[in-house]
Amino acid sequence: MSIIQKLSSSLDRRDQEPNIKLAETIVAKKDKHSVKELIDNLQNKNKNIQGDCIKTLDEISSRNPDLLSGYAGIIISLLDHKNNRMQWGAMCVLDNMTLCEPAVIYKALGKIISAADHGTVITKDHTLSILLKFCSLKKYAAQAFPLLLDQILSAPPNQLPTYAEKALPFVTDQHKKQFLKTLIVRLDDIETDTKRKRLEKVIQKLTK
Repeated sequence: MSIIQKLSSSLDRRDQEPNIKLAETIVAKKDKHSVKELIDNLQNKNKNIQGDCIKTLDEISSRNPDLLSGYAGIIISLLDHKNNRMQWGAMCVLDNMTLCEPAVIYKALGKIISAADHGTVITKDHTLSILLKFCSLKKYAAQAFPLLLDQILSAPPNQLPTYAEKALPFVTDQHKKQFLKTLIVRLDDIETDTKRKRLEKVIQKLTK
């Protein structure tokens, strides 16, 4: 049985369980041949097959991103896909692959950020996660943090406290003043008391 026959839509299933189990099997066997088959079928004429493939690749990359080594460029190209499901699925995979292929993904940050600007909350969340990973890498941190600030400045109000909390550990003395200014500017955008208190707590930590 081919890998495609094991996907959810091929089994006439509407849930993701077959895709997840397939990913687990591929990871356990370190089956790069099956990974290639999934990559090749990202361009399948059947949109359901495409969606199952990107979901399975997401599950694989979350468990062993090295199995997708060499395919970052193909995943990046999906950010231009007309199908929104493929766009945010690709962003999930890129997030998982960032620490394995930082050079390739760093070069695509312009496209990644553009996709976030026009994409779903899921796309924005994973873009932030990608930038946080670059902030954790000494080689890229100085260039990545201003981009992270831009994402926080334009973040949806509901996501803002979470983004600020996640960014806090990466704030250096160099960027502390600008980060604080960004949060203060956005504070009035938060209408929910609970979320506002979370953001105020981050601000308090910065002013100690």
